[in-house]
Amino acid sequence: MSKSKNNKVLLERMNEILESELSGVVRYLHYSFMVRGTGRIPIVKWFRDQANESMDHAVQIGEKMSSLGGHPSLKVRTVPETKTHNVVEILKESLEFERKALAMYVELLPNCEGDIALEELVRSLVREEQEHIEEVEKMLLEPK
Repeated sequence: MSKSKNNKVLLERMNEILESELSGVVRYLHYSFMVRGTGRIPIVKWFRDQANESMDHAVQIGEKMSSLGGHPSLKVRTVPETKTHNVVEILKESLEFERKALAMYVELLPNCEGDIALEELVRSLVREEQEHIEEVEKMLLEPK
């Protein structure tokens, strides 16, 4: 694949990730509003931390896109409204979102060839997404 064609594919995939990360900001803020009950405070903080991290990821991807001559998208992917206040159900939705985000970053890696900085950025985001998945999986375990 030619460098310009590869760059086009790379930027398209980065825009998809950007849109997904921006939707994560909305998703996690919404989740934080929906939590009820006695354990609300630490869970709300966790969701808001996730919203901030999605914003950080969006900034990193958008900045790298503009460095590569791309035009970062203004779109935010649709966030389905589940209307649930059940923390377990919210965490299951979060787990699904994190798995999709991880897959997008992993799919981006082969397109980073020749750009060590981008490859290192994407690898660090893969690590963070994997860590989120593991954390949510642990949160969903029943206590012994």
